[in-house]
Amino acid sequence: MKIAVLGTGQVGRTLGTGFIGLGHSVCLGSRTADNAAATAWAAESGGSHGTFAQSASGADVVVLAGSGQHALAILDAAGDLTGKIVWDVSNPLDFSGGFPPSLTVCNTDSLAETLKRAHPSAHFAKAFNMMANPVMVDPSRVPGETTMILCGDDPAKEVVSGLLKEFGWMDLVDLGGLDGARGMEAWLLLWTRLYGALGTGDFNIKIVR
Repeated sequence: MKIAVLGTGQVGRTLGTGFIGLGHSVCLGSRTADNAAATAWAAESGGSHGTFAQSASGADVVVLAGSGQHALAILDAAGDLTGKIVWDVSNPLDFSGGFPPSLTVCNTDSLAETLKRAHPSAHFAKAFNMMANPVMVDPSRVPGETTMILCGDDPAKEVVSGLLKEFGWMDLVDLGGLDGARGMEAWLLLWTRLYGALGTGDFNIKIVR
């Protein structure tokens, strides 16, 4: 599968390397084709890199791994996303007041829904936003089997669920439509405080039912 990972930060690079480890072709997207972080990552991982538009153009799945603050601008720069699977990993975090952050959108809306309204012809799914990036690609970092929560459009969720299982995520909970992202993004208000209390991101939740 051809996967575009939009974002050259730690999350984007970790996901890109993880997808390559599963045997997928990955292009890491950035604002400019000569981005230093993307160039170094490609040389080390065996992936490729380009602009957001170059990365997304030939991709089967577009993974939005940039900061929530720039998420809409990133997708806009990716070009025509008609019919594409967009996997949103971002969160609407506002660190302007320090740590822990607040949310820029919440309660009756979500960042994922905002992105969908801007790109209605794409198929969106939300997952991976509720944990630290090392845990995303290696669920065994947390003892026992923990839970992966997702939501979104059915065509996108089917593809994303398959990729999640490739990483080893077997306990999946589907919240339904993309409005489920309201709860998933709100979890970050607690996640960031848990991170501060525990001093590590190697934790996750388990839904016992």
